[in-house]
Amino acid sequence: MTGLCASVALVRTDRLVAILLMLQRREQTTAAEVARELEVSERTARRDLDALAMAGVPIYSTQGRGGGWRLVGGARTDLSGLTASEARALFLVAGPASAATPAVKAALRKLVQALPEPFRVQAEAAASSLVMDPQQWGTNRVEPRPPQFLDALQDAVIRGVQVRLGYLDRKGAETERTVHPLGIVAKGLSWYLVANTDAGRRTFRVDRVSSVDSTDDPVHRPDDFDLAASWREIADEVDRKRTPLEIQALCVPDGVGVLQMAFGSRLEVGGTKTDGRVEVVIRGHSEYMLAGELSGLIDYVEVTSPQGVRDHLASIGATLVKRYGSVSDRGEADD
Repeated sequence: MTGLCASVALVRTDRLVAILLMLQRREQTTAAEVARELEVSERTARRDLDALAMAGVPIYSTQGRGGGWRLVGGARTDLSGLTASEARALFLVAGPASAATPAVKAALRKLVQALPEPFRVQAEAAASSLVMDPQQWGTNRVEPRPPQFLDALQDAVIRGVQVRLGYLDRKGAETERTVHPLGIVAKGLSWYLVANTDAGRRTFRVDRVSSVDSTDDPVHRPDDFDLAASWREIADEVDRKRTPLEIQALCVPDGVGVLQMAFGSRLEVGGTKTDGRVEVVIRGHSEYMLAGELSGLIDYVEVTSPQGVRDHLASIGATLVKRYGSVSDRGEADD
């Protein structure tokens, strides 16, 4: 499945779906026909078809006159040529981790109904097994390859079975526990398992997992569980713990977008005052660090509390004037 994500990254998801639909409608298609229908070069069409095959989608090519690309089994109106693993791999593209448009996701989900009955549950589970969260926690780390047990954990999520999990804590001590895997999250460059345990719902860093042994026992999954919503709650709680300080400020209307780019999820936008300025709350690590972040945004925002942040801003301003001189001083020097 990791191979699927890497290969499909080379292909726009809408083209992938379009090619599959072409192969369903026709017994065979050529790279030239794909190129004409999708308005891409023939070279791009060949690359897309090759990438689909490498990703595990059951298509193959025949050479020579009259050759072209076909679905395994000659499927024309359904995807019954898919194996169980291929079906769930394909429907990872339809899940919340995908960059596909809503229309493309809807098209892929309709294809679930064309699958043989035994494959549908796992295909649908695959579509909701993974969430992508691009914001990195902490400093950037380079992870050249996915963690060792990522595929095994995602397989357990999709099959809905409990696992005996070996896990290393921050100090390197190893524990073992049985967990109910609910989903996988890619947070920046790191991977996390969301699972139920005897102590409640927990999050595990996949690169700290030391062993995974699947059981035949079914996962106890809440009927209303939604991985994306659950992860938002987890991430919000972690962010609050990492940025415990809150400041109140007033922002000019044109500056709200600037603050959103600067602070992301650390910014909460409130109501509008009678003078047109917008109430905002910004979270940070400390008064001094927040003052430093805000010092370049004084054209947009006025901090109203706490006083400590206002004092730090005043001190930063005084230091800048002392070091670089006032505007009037610069004007006199220019004269």
